[in-house]
Amino acid sequence: MGRGKFKGKPTGRRHFSTPEEIMAGTPASRPRTFRQEEAEVEKDERFGNESSEESEGSEKEQRRSLIEIQNPNLVKPKNLKAKNADTEKTTELSRREREEIAKQKAHERYMRLQEQGKTEQSRKDLERLAQIRQQRTEAAKKREEEKAARERKKLEAQK
Repeated sequence: MGRGKFKGKPTGRRHFSTPEEIMAGTPASRPRTFRQEEAEVEKDERFGNESSEESEGSEKEQRRSLIEIQNPNLVKPKNLKAKNADTEKTTELSRREREEIAKQKAHERYMRLQEQGKTEQSRKDLERLAQIRQQRTEAAKKREEEKAARERKKLEAQK
């Protein structure tokens, strides 16, 4: 009973489940791995091996945890429920975030040293500033002397 216009190839026939089969929950609509797990559980129930079931479950959990830890490309769930959230776990920063924080701390440390005058650049700046202040005070003294000289000339001219 092929569906559609074209005849399927004999090697790769596909079977699509109908909405009725899906609603009824027939085994054809379930994935193969689910069927295999279901068969294992039924076998364990038949033979009454509860201890082996627990050990298999712990082995599966160990395998899953190993795979999750060792696979760096594993996509982690983005949405976590409140009951599943681990509040005690600290989030690890990425390399870029760590570098950015280190860069900010280094800049702050440098600025503090700059304010205290302990860096080479701040020493040079302070030396330049001292020279400029000295030049300005000398220039102010010259102006005062010239002003005083002009006033003397005016007084002498008036006499």
